[in-house]
Amino acid sequence: MKTTKLIVISAIIFIKSFAFGQTKTILINNVEIFNGKDEKTTIGNVLIVGNLIKTISANPIPTDRSANTTIIDGKGKFLMPGLIDAHVHLTMESIPLQLAMISDIGYVNLVAADAAGKQLMRGFTTGRDMGGAVFSLKKAIDQGIVKGPRIYPSGATISQTGGHGDFGMPTDVPKQIGAPLSYFEKTGMTIIADGADQVLMRTREQLRLGASQIKLMAGGGVASSYDPLDVAQFTEAEIKAAVDAADNWGTYVAVHAYTPKAITAAVQAGVKCIEHAQLMDDATAQLLAQKGIWLSLQPFLDDEDANPQPEGSENRKKQLEMTKGTDNAYTLAKKYKIKTAWGTDCLFDAKLATRQGAQLAKLTRWYTPYEILKMATSTNAQLLALSGPRNPYPEGKLGVIEQGAYADLILVDGSPIKNIKLVEDPEKNFLIIMKDGVIYKNIVQ
Repeated sequence: MKTTKLIVISAIIFIKSFAFGQTKTILINNVEIFNGKDEKTTIGNVLIVGNLIKTISANPIPTDRSANTTIIDGKGKFLMPGLIDAHVHLTMESIPLQLAMISDIGYVNLVAADAAGKQLMRGFTTGRDMGGAVFSLKKAIDQGIVKGPRIYPSGATISQTGGHGDFGMPTDVPKQIGAPLSYFEKTGMTIIADGADQVLMRTREQLRLGASQIKLMAGGGVASSYDPLDVAQFTEAEIKAAVDAADNWGTYVAVHAYTPKAITAAVQAGVKCIEHAQLMDDATAQLLAQKGIWLSLQPFLDDEDANPQPEGSENRKKQLEMTKGTDNAYTLAKKYKIKTAWGTDCLFDAKLATRQGAQLAKLTRWYTPYEILKMATSTNAQLLALSGPRNPYPEGKLGVIEQGAYADLILVDGSPIKNIKLVEDPEKNFLIIMKDGVIYKNIVQ
């Protein structure tokens, strides 16, 4: 009887292995290939086996024409790596702040799952999430339960009392030592930490949950209510506590900071990436360049893409002050050849989120279309690689079209190197959207 059971179990395992062991193959012929790094494109063919790119060739690629093989005629269209947004907040992107603060986390996650699917269909196959309760969403996407980009999660943003991540009520102070966490904190959206020991603990908690990098609030912000824009937040010892904990896990800390004081303190504490830096000065820019610090910069301007703030409010005043520094920040970044990534930092506005591609195209104010595409693909991928062994997707390369890279690809009707505005309308201009070797959109005629 036992022998019979063993035979049956073995047979089932064999059948399952045979049924699920068939690796799907996709061959895309006759495309203009932008590899994510070089301005000069090539005409060729790309073979994808499973979730990785196996072969790129100007010559025909032989392949088994079985039912498990999909062959696509690219008709000379433009093939590029999937886009990478280096600063997203998927659990806060499309939900108003007030609603996020009072809603059950289940509802917040459902809104986020919908937002993630839409982000993927805009051609963004990877997002570096810089704060929010995103671990469950990442897991669901990776398991194929919902659609969305690859996520490099930071987990909860870590803020001091009265800092950029403090969304408590004005009457919450003085806070009783050991008082229960707020719902916003308990659900992992943000967390308050005061003193090096608390910062150390909160950092370790996010790493325990699966953070690929840590996000600290090191200076004043626009959307927060208690911190003027000019204030530096956390002491150097507090920031260093996070840096040490992240370094022990082989990864890094990125900080929200606009001003020279906040940026300098973070760099001195060992931070490897500054988010924003709109108000940096010449000396600060030189410091970033000399130390090899990354700058994750967003094209914040006082235009249609500005996050809505009530007219006349302190938040609106801070926003106007911050956006006035954007041109100078990009000028300094280029002048000193700072390693510069691009992201949107869209928050609390579903309509604004739809302009993700438009915000990328806006970089023509400072860069050529080629420089923009490179930044949103291979350059942003280099920033993601800072997470080292905490990289959640170590199997292949991101942001490039080359052998062994992930099959994250977009086929565009037209050349964004010649006309970057094509990325503003992905519904019309993106003919194929593929992530991890799976085709999510194909309207090639």
